[in-house]
Amino acid sequence: MGEDNRLAAVVALAQGMAAAHTPRECWHAAAAGACRALDGSFAALSVWERELGRLRVLVNVGERAPDEEEFPEAEAYPVHQFPEITEFLHERWAGGGGPNAWVETAEGAAAGRPGYSHQRVAALRRRGRGCCLVAPIVLHGRAWGELYVARAAHACVFGRADADFATVLASVVAAGIAQTEQLEEARRLAYTDALTGLANRRAVDVRLDEAIEQHRADGAVVSLVVCDLNGLKKVNDTRGHAVGDRLLERFGSVLSLCGAMLPGALAARLGGDEFCLLAVGPPADDVVKASDELCRRAGELELGEGVACGVASTADPIGPVRSARRLFRLADAAQYRAKALRADRPVVAGREGPDDPVVRLADAPPPERAERRSFRGRRGL
Repeated sequence: MGEDNRLAAVVALAQGMAAAHTPRECWHAAAAGACRALDGSFAALSVWERELGRLRVLVNVGERAPDEEEFPEAEAYPVHQFPEITEFLHERWAGGGGPNAWVETAEGAAAGRPGYSHQRVAALRRRGRGCCLVAPIVLHGRAWGELYVARAAHACVFGRADADFATVLASVVAAGIAQTEQLEEARRLAYTDALTGLANRRAVDVRLDEAIEQHRADGAVVSLVVCDLNGLKKVNDTRGHAVGDRLLERFGSVLSLCGAMLPGALAARLGGDEFCLLAVGPPADDVVKASDELCRRAGELELGEGVACGVASTADPIGPVRSARRLFRLADAAQYRAKALRADRPVVAGREGPDDPVVRLADAPPPERAERRSFRGRRGL
């Protein structure tokens, strides 16, 4: 491959990784781009999990063997099977050597070092491949993993120039992974409540909009539980905000635990003493059961005075739900009624007959008090 073609391959690899929206897309773009750039038949990207002493495969692309999944759940290899990782990434690199790529063939070592690896050679033979390039990936000054590119048994064996080019590609992959990790961290912070570690209101906004669209498209059951933690102000005033924060954290754990009763449910802190659970799919009765358990557990907390809990589900007789705002107002109204009644169980919208007070409250013109949570850009009811 000429210099111009290699430069174009590097640019294409970088652009492919930059366009990725998720870690999986990033890994796939890295492996696929390197496979094309090196004229390989197969490529894989693996991460070195130090704490587990293993090399775990993240993605396999190209001509995969029957035992190679594209995104394997449990394809990992003990590091002791690949002594070059320790030798090359610790001893040689620490001693001043660069993280250069090397070549191995079905017959043994070829261009570059560190040399012969029985496991890799056996894998090449078993899968009908003739040679492979192994390029260490270094991130933040530490060995992160490796890029692996192979060619079929009948193809030309990689040479020294290919190994040098693979080293360049590995550095481009490292930069792309670093960018993806930064974006993922920013995304996580943007959608996570810093105190409790639960989702935040922004995350609920997005998920609830998607859920209502799904409900309108195929009738999926969407249920929303809105909770108001009782007694937080009293705890803050009498015992300090640090203790109040501990109450919020403990209730967040209880909410997460009860949310686990509902497959795929999103547990979130909306702000202050207000929390919610959003479930898509489970029957409304299952959501009420989980809410009942939430009320019981909240009442047993050492701090606070239990929780006021309101539930609204599209599976109950609450009228058409055409917007996220309507479902939220119904759950909020149910929670408001639970608080007014000092109920120790959830109040469920639509279950008190044709003249349900919760539905009437939700559909009434907004009272003098402003709605305590305004969801961004909501459409009308």
